[in-house]
Amino acid sequence: MLKDGRILIGKSGDAEWFLDPAMANRHGMIAGATGTGKTVSLKVLAESFSDAGVPVFLADIKGDLGSLAQMGSDEPHVTERIQSMNLAADGFAYSRYPVSFWDVYGEKGMPLRTTISEMGPLLLARVLGINELQTNILSIVFKIADDQQLLLIDTKDLKAMLNYVQENSKEFAPQYGNIAPASIAAITRAIVSLETQGADQFFGEPALNILDMLQTDNGKGVISLLDCRKLIMNPDMYSTFLLWMLSELYEMLPEVGDCPRPKMVFFFDEAHMLFDHASRDLLSRIEQTVKLIRSKGVGIFFVTQNPGDIPDGIMSQLGNKIQHALHAYSPNELRQVKAAANTYRANPAFDTAEVIQSLATGEAIISTLDANGVPGIVQRCFILPPQSFNGAADDMMRDSLIKGSLLYARYANAVDRDSAYEFLQRMGLEKQAAAEREAQQAAAAKAEAAAQKLAQKEMLAAQREAEREAKRKKAEIGRVAKTVTGTVGRQLGNTIGASVGGSFGKTLGGNIGAQLGRSILGTLFKV
Repeated sequence: MLKDGRILIGKSGDAEWFLDPAMANRHGMIAGATGTGKTVSLKVLAESFSDAGVPVFLADIKGDLGSLAQMGSDEPHVTERIQSMNLAADGFAYSRYPVSFWDVYGEKGMPLRTTISEMGPLLLARVLGINELQTNILSIVFKIADDQQLLLIDTKDLKAMLNYVQENSKEFAPQYGNIAPASIAAITRAIVSLETQGADQFFGEPALNILDMLQTDNGKGVISLLDCRKLIMNPDMYSTFLLWMLSELYEMLPEVGDCPRPKMVFFFDEAHMLFDHASRDLLSRIEQTVKLIRSKGVGIFFVTQNPGDIPDGIMSQLGNKIQHALHAYSPNELRQVKAAANTYRANPAFDTAEVIQSLATGEAIISTLDANGVPGIVQRCFILPPQSFNGAADDMMRDSLIKGSLLYARYANAVDRDSAYEFLQRMGLEKQAAAEREAQQAAAAKAEAAAQKLAQKEMLAAQREAEREAKRKKAEIGRVAKTVTGTVGRQLGNTIGASVGGSFGKTLGGNIGAQLGRSILGTLFKV
């Protein structure tokens, strides 16, 4: 709750411990073993930021944060805490808060989507669980898509792009380097596996406009609650998606420097999942985002069971800490408790490591930054109870708030616009049609060439036949001419011989006539 413009976190007797909203963008941590009160601390901070007009984002792992939208009520343990802390005098009152419900799968909230392009190759590689070489290949595929102005919106776009790159790998190799088919196949298999976990709902449009979460309602910051009960079953997707949201906030928001209150506060529950199995490049990116997003007025609170889950480079950026009980049942756990205690400015009144092990449920040690950004001495106190309902949210109330939201109409229905898949499909059809046309043209040209060859062959055969016929006729004419010549010559010789008379005359006439006849007819027929 707010008191004098500051967030009242807890009390110890008459002593009160606050968090200055102006220091909230210096980030923070809520830690503690299961059942020690982390959820209550988270709700108290979320309610207080909302009261201060600061939008809040929460990841609801167990499904018990939706009750922020319901009015709190008297319960024995709550009433006892209110009385023991004398909170009525501070203006404590039950309240409900403006909550927008979101769900990647669209089951417990408005669908929350992003696109493949917005996720980018590095974060996507973590979701897919691919190795470094395959990540490099994926980056090349993104670069080719950018160079060719192809939109990568959903998983079918990415699979189509991978197939396109593989089919044309020889053409791309001189500019982008060798692209191994085995790596393409491995990435494709990982995408198909991710689709079985709901990636077809996770990647798509309309994609979340992160600015839609920076809203207020009647002066209170809207609490955007992402239901993660199903999403948490895929830890890499859960953590990567939240990291993407942080990246989007960093890219979208302008630089504001120090301000009286943050533009938004982001609670990252089960924070250890963000760092488990993270590559060196990813850890570097997370650390850089945490460092730089402060200047955009965004505060990040990591919620985890053990502070040791948070890398040192990031822990050093967390100025506001609430530490609930940790249990040490082994030498290693004891070392972890002592390591956690050493991150606080020591309080001479108690041993921090011993206190951490003896904290009751709802009790914590806290250290926050003062107005000058200096960490305060660690203090032991009881955390305030939440002003909203303490328990699970009513499903009917949740459904009513979801469908009554002004954002519901914008995000409820998926849109599948023209992107890489459709473009490459058209290009494939065009290539197929062009290939069919070329094949038809080639077949027609081949048929025409065959027809011309056949016609030429037939013409040559006809010419040869005509020549043979002409020779045959000429030969026939020659034979006829010889026959006629002989007959006519004999008849002519006989006629001449008869004129001369006697047997001599017949012989002479026949010989001379035959010769004369051949000479005359030879001249006529050119035999």
